[in-house]
Amino acid sequence: MRYQKKFNKNYPPEPFIPGIAVWVRNNDVFSAIRKFKKKVQEEGIIQTVKNKQQFVKPSEKRRKAKAASIARALKKGQ
Repeated sequence: MRYQKKFNKNYPPEPFIPGIAVWVRNNDVFSAIRKFKKKVQEEGIIQTVKNKQQFVKPSEKRRKAKAASIARALKKGQ
């Protein structure tokens, strides 16, 4: 006979949901969608997908990074 664990009051435990999840409360789907979009944007998932849609040559990546660096420096006032 197998040993059975005794569970506490929180049985069954909350399911583990891998990835990003948002709870919908009071059937407020629009609020949940806004929260989900914000979480996805903070994780950088949208940017990653956009970057992987087409191949960019390494020289072009360097050129864009250098231009962005110059733009930041000019904006900062250096």
